Amino acid sequence: MNVKEATNAHDEHQNGLAVPEAKRVPKERTFHGDTFIDNYEWLRDKESQDARDYVAAQNRYCEQRMAPLASLRKTLFEEFKSHVQETDMSVPTRMDGYWYFTRTKQGEQYAVQCRVPIRGADDWDPPTVEAGVPLDGEQVVFDTNAEAQGHDFFRVGGMDISKDGRWMLYGADTSGDERYDFRIRDLETGDELEERFEGIGGACFTPDAQWVFYVLLDGAWRPYAVMRHRVGTPVTDDVEVYREADERFWVGIGLSFDERNIVIGTGSKTTTEVLMLSTDDPEGEFRAFIPREPDVEYDVSFSRFEGAGEHGEDIPLAVVYHNALNPNFEIDVIDMRSHEPPYRLGEGVRVAVGSPYGCEHGDEVEPGASEMPIGTPYSNPCNPAILQGAHGLGIEGISIHRHYVALQYRAESLTHIAVMTKDAAAEDFLAGRPWKFTELVPHALEDDWDVDESVDEINEERAEVWGALDQLAAAQGEGSAVHGVSRKAMTSSDGATADAMPGETRRLYSIGVGGNPSYDAPRMRYSFSSYTRPGELHDIDPATGEDRLLKRATVLGGFEPREYMERRVWVTARDGERIPVSLVWRRDVPACDSAMFVTGYGAYEISSDPGFSVSRISMLDRGVLYAVPHIRGGGEMGRAWYEQGHLLNKKHSFEDFVDAVRALQRAGLASPARTVADGGSAGGLLMGAVANMAPECFAGVEADVPFVDALTSILDPSLPLTVTEWDEWGDPLHNADVYRYMKEYTPYENAPSDANDARVAVFPKIFITTSMNDTRVLYVEPMKWLARLQRAGVDAVAKIEVEAGHGGTSGRYKQWEEISYENAWCLSMMGITH
Repeated sequence: MNVKEATNAHDEHQNGLAVPEAKRVPKERTFHGDTFIDNYEWLRDKESQDARDYVAAQNRYCEQRMAPLASLRKTLFEEFKSHVQETDMSVPTRMDGYWYFTRTKQGEQYAVQCRVPIRGADDWDPPTVEAGVPLDGEQVVFDTNAEAQGHDFFRVGGMDISKDGRWMLYGADTSGDERYDFRIRDLETGDELEERFEGIGGACFTPDAQWVFYVLLDGAWRPYAVMRHRVGTPVTDDVEVYREADERFWVGIGLSFDERNIVIGTGSKTTTEVLMLSTDDPEGEFRAFIPREPDVEYDVSFSRFEGAGEHGEDIPLAVVYHNALNPNFEIDVIDMRSHEPPYRLGEGVRVAVGSPYGCEHGDEVEPGASEMPIGTPYSNPCNPAILQGAHGLGIEGISIHRHYVALQYRAESLTHIAVMTKDAAAEDFLAGRPWKFTELVPHALEDDWDVDESVDEINEERAEVWGALDQLAAAQGEGSAVHGVSRKAMTSSDGATADAMPGETRRLYSIGVGGNPSYDAPRMRYSFSSYTRPGELHDIDPATGEDRLLKRATVLGGFEPREYMERRVWVTARDGERIPVSLVWRRDVPACDSAMFVTGYGAYEISSDPGFSVSRISMLDRGVLYAVPHIRGGGEMGRAWYEQGHLLNKKHSFEDFVDAVRALQRAGLASPARTVADGGSAGGLLMGAVANMAPECFAGVEADVPFVDALTSILDPSLPLTVTEWDEWGDPLHNADVYRYMKEYTPYENAPSDANDARVAVFPKIFITTSMNDTRVLYVEPMKWLARLQRAGVDAVAKIEVEAGHGGTSGRYKQWEEISYENAWCLSMMGITH
């Protein structure tokens, strides 16, 4: 009996089911003197009968394997529904002459977009929306349920409404491939115009709805050109107004915040450029605000200080956000009375600047900054007081409205926002002094664990476990120390931390400015949530400090936030860097030798910030410890965090994740035999890499739409997105060093290939999700990985969506079913089956 026969015999005996066998068709892939034999590349032809048969066989096998979990899946789905207020409404948002809001109704898959006219120019208090009770003058703008009829998949790809509220431009994707078909609808009659914009990337109206600008996609799914269309004329007469020749760059189109300019944004992973055209001259020529510079990112918006001039005139402003002089970005405000175009980056008054510590180009800002630890406290004379001494400071943006100014930034691995009145900002600007922002901090719940210092006395066993972490920290080896035992968060009243990095953060939350489309609104809306607190929408009057709760997400089924705990600890990785790790658990369950669900991402400078999830409740209530290592490659600690986890530093992402998991397990908080890891897309690459590197740490690994055949994809510039990805992963096609580095970690090449690999005996069970119409991570990547794993004898299954894309299925009930399906598998890997 050969190895394959023996492996299949083992699987049939173990599971009572035959594993679908993928034929092997050796194909050589040779680059830079290295040859790799790929036995499963034939699966790339998804139109071939062999590939279709194989996909169908794997879906049947998955359903058979998951059949014993049907009861648990149903239970989880019903628990999910029991916590959701299925009939719900959003808080209305004012745009031009209407209040816009959404309604969801029990039993319906999608939301319904509605609106009512404003009651007058000074109407800034949103109307109260009640379930089943239409408002006076209420109009349905877009009923997605009706639009989706007849389609297995439906996703809206953009919606733009003319300033007078009559015309709507909208796009829809009915296959999941992220090519959208756009239409123009008369909201007074419901009729649609003859124009059709098929298979495009996005579109926008001019404010008067006389013109449409839209983005074309090339064969690699790259948005590359902008077209101009005059409403009422044939689409065949449309004119190309911009084409991006550099294949690393994507193109987008939209209006500026003040709607005075049509804006083309074009950018790669490291370089951006903004081109503008006045809405008064839509047939004119787009011009760059500042010509692109290699490895420089910038954005620009326009505003004004009303009546702040010497003679009561307005001061027109250009607000520029860029990293030309600081890798963690800065904000410059330009007085356009004295600064005539052309502009250059670095002009104007610096309002806020990020920390250069640990950044590749930090030495250009401050000598020795590049070698400094990322978390070193940073101070700069131009910064507001609330930013002085912050750790891992990254500037994320500023918005200037008629009555207030809002600053967004990151520090201590969390999001922050700060506000001030527009009048105070004008005074500080003209006086040349730092702006006096005030940080917004969400209110703590009364008697909650994050303000009650005696809470640990409730559970002495848990307190002993946490107290033991300091003793374990010095003896972990290979960097797996955990720091997180202080009784208080080391945060001062002004929002900046103390001189040392916090050993523990008790209050975790994501906070951000949002829902403020009107320049004239007198109050600012912001939202926040945490792992244990459902999202809240507030508005605040910066002049008085009055803060109003507009809506708190309703969680039914007796959910009580105080029954759950969350905190962020710091793990020392093998190279000495300190990695923040968020932990969430049920308050009455000791965090000791727990089942653990651990998830991560760590790519594209995307941060995995705290957020509430209804599906997580079912895990926590079953005693699961939920963990999120905020690994390098993300943006939690600013630009340096990203730089140290991409290109030729990518392995740090995987090492950080493994070191965090090992640290938690060695500290006695979680059991390797009951640990399940999860990640999607680039996080799926993370899952494949850590399974290869440290299989003994995991009982199971869920990889969603996983980027596991990364080297093959990044070597082929004809594939969707490849060339644009070279700035993220490197260019292995032209650079032998990048090729060798990627080949050392890419999951497919490094996964066990036969039963003789010693890792097979301890390899985690694998659950894969993918979609046939995914254009971001082609289905062939996880399918090849699956075939290789199964041949080696690894217990691996895959659920393959036929009508869906990178984001999975559409429709909320379908999505809840998918989450329940996946969570049932994860819980079963932890030994939890009910």
